[in-house]
Amino acid sequence: MGLGGGTFLVQNKVLPGAYINFVSAARASANLSDRGYAALALELDWGVDGDVFTVENADFQTDSLKIFGYDYISPKLKGLRDLFLNAKTLYAYRLNSGVKAENTYATAKYSGIRGNDLRIIVSANVDEPTKFDVVTMFDTVIVDNQTVTTASGLVDNDFAVFKKTATLEVTAGMPLTGGTNGTVVGTAYQTFLDKVEAYSFNTLGCLSTEETVKSLFVAFTKRLRDEMGVKFQTVLYNKTADHEGIINLKNAALDAGANGTDLVYWLTGASAGCAVNKSNQNKLYDGEFEVYTDYKQSQLAAAIKAGEFVFHKVGEEIRVLDDINSFTSITVDKNDDFQSNQVVRVLDQIGNDIAVLFNTRYLGKVQNNDAGRIAFWNDLVSYNKQMEQIQAIENFVSDELKVEKGNDKKSVTVTNPVTPVAAMAKLYMTVIVQ
Repeated sequence: MGLGGGTFLVQNKVLPGAYINFVSAARASANLSDRGYAALALELDWGVDGDVFTVENADFQTDSLKIFGYDYISPKLKGLRDLFLNAKTLYAYRLNSGVKAENTYATAKYSGIRGNDLRIIVSANVDEPTKFDVVTMFDTVIVDNQTVTTASGLVDNDFAVFKKTATLEVTAGMPLTGGTNGTVVGTAYQTFLDKVEAYSFNTLGCLSTEETVKSLFVAFTKRLRDEMGVKFQTVLYNKTADHEGIINLKNAALDAGANGTDLVYWLTGASAGCAVNKSNQNKLYDGEFEVYTDYKQSQLAAAIKAGEFVFHKVGEEIRVLDDINSFTSITVDKNDDFQSNQVVRVLDQIGNDIAVLFNTRYLGKVQNNDAGRIAFWNDLVSYNKQMEQIQAIENFVSDELKVEKGNDKKSVTVTNPVTPVAAMAKLYMTVIVQ
């Protein structure tokens, strides 16, 4: 459904939808939606080609072999294990598409080099010698076993698509061969962003080190947040962006074979999974990568001022220094509150939830009269009280929330003052000796 959404300067929008501005005030039954949704584009040895596929945390733990081609404990899945420490759902996309491995009896379900680790074993059935037992093996694991008279009776499984016209003959194990990963073409990231735009997620991750790719993700994030009203944040490695939607990760991963950006996995999951009333500040890095933390205090202070998200060493532990994003250009309308990811999560939650409320319950369904606006006001008050109850905001005053008729018969204007709550970060203490 082509609804409008985003921010507004004047009430001149053409498309129906929810247009929501966030500005800083001068200083002197809607439900809260779930968090934990992440999106990531990956180079894989096995998996769905050409489309976004959904992986739940529980499915990753139990079905990683058929989804990604490796057992859960494989070193190849270290990054994804980091992500799923905090994320509950991943919208994944495979950037590379190569050739599917095959042999006389079957073709691998997906392209990639992992298809070369499949084998088909055909043996005569002990009880019915006229029939064949057809076993599909992935490395040393039996993943499928069928008893048939001819190949036409074989049913495709999670790993192999059988050639129904093949003639079955006893074989101790015929490997599939010719599988290749393919390379990541220049348009792969753009294709991913085009496809993932239809999904609702809290945090988008980018593992690329190429400046053109990172700039593409920045532009995508700004367009969706600022023009379309889709509120999420994007994690990038070493990318200055000066925007509250971009989290600029400073630390590199030092592991052998790591490309430096592997900490994006953990941070994407931690950002997506962080509750609206919580902060990742001082959060323990409990992942599997070796983190570069050789920074002086002056460098850490400079990183904070530059809008860089930094891990630092506290004793033997690696912890988040401050839960901030890349925004640094403070103005009267957008103050330093917007540097805090906790504040941004609160505002994003409000923006997303109220847009869903309006678009599903009120748009085209409720009259724009006093009764309709009062009903909308009541829902907004109820929503704000929920946010206050979980300590995401404080000092909410229902009388300050205004729902009024806009400049035309179809428009409604809402003024919703909120005070986001932030976690304690600094202690200033005076000890008085008497």
